[in-house]
Amino acid sequence: MSGDWPPVSPLSAALSCRCPRCGEGKVFQGILTVVPRCSRCGLDLRGEDAGDGPAVFVILILGALVVLAAIIVEVKFEPPLWVHLVLWIPTVLVGAVLLLRPLKAGLIALQYRHHLLEAEKPR
Repeated sequence: MSGDWPPVSPLSAALSCRCPRCGEGKVFQGILTVVPRCSRCGLDLRGEDAGDGPAVFVILILGALVVLAAIIVEVKFEPPLWVHLVLWIPTVLVGAVLLLRPLKAGLIALQYRHHLLEAEKPR
């Protein structure tokens, strides 16, 4: 299944959550579980180690945006506390899931690009 694959942009692989080698196979099964091997090109993804990186980026990016938006809403409209709860809890939950997938796929793509996947390391 190996072959010469045209280079895939890490950004493209991240946004589409596709294989960093071929750009076609899915990187995830389920929400955040990484597939052991690409179904299209056979790239071994068992050695990926995104660790806590994607979660840290989500906390920083989403946290800053939500806090800024909450401050703006509070200053402009002065709503009761329950309005903040109704607005920001779903925003954080949905935003976290939507950001985690491409950020994790992006870190996997960067690991592949820089030959950091365990299975890809020369012995």
